[in-house]
Amino acid sequence: MNRQLITFEVEGQVFGVDIMAIREIRAWTPATPLPHVPSYVAGVVNLRGTVLPVIDLAARLGWRATQATARHVIIVTQVEGQFRGLIVDAVSDIVAIAADQLQPPPATTGDAVVPFLEGLAAIDERMVMVLDLPSLTAADPLSLAA
Repeated sequence: MNRQLITFEVEGQVFGVDIMAIREIRAWTPATPLPHVPSYVAGVVNLRGTVLPVIDLAARLGWRATQATARHVIIVTQVEGQFRGLIVDAVSDIVAIAADQLQPPPATTGDAVVPFLEGLAAIDERMVMVLDLPSLTAADPLSLAA
């Protein structure tokens, strides 16, 4: 059975998220910072009257924090009933993958990205890291903000 992914870039790397978890893709909106949250939390934005927590995906993956500009995008996801925004550099396209195309992530130690991956898929000469959204937001203190 084929599965559709939205692909996007963060720090020059290509990631994918299951299209069924995406609620919308928004132009960059500056986030209002919150006190006492992890460094990867950019803050919150107003999503049509709803408070949307926004995660700096690069920082969450252990890379340097994003210096967001108007060229950045917020991908609004819904995981287990909770909405979260993810700051990404750019959205690429929609791709379909077969279930057998998804390979398990490498068993490396010390790589901050691997715990957040569902798997890897080779698509059109590029490697797409498929994010596991529940693990990305696990133990997330933002459920109080949402």
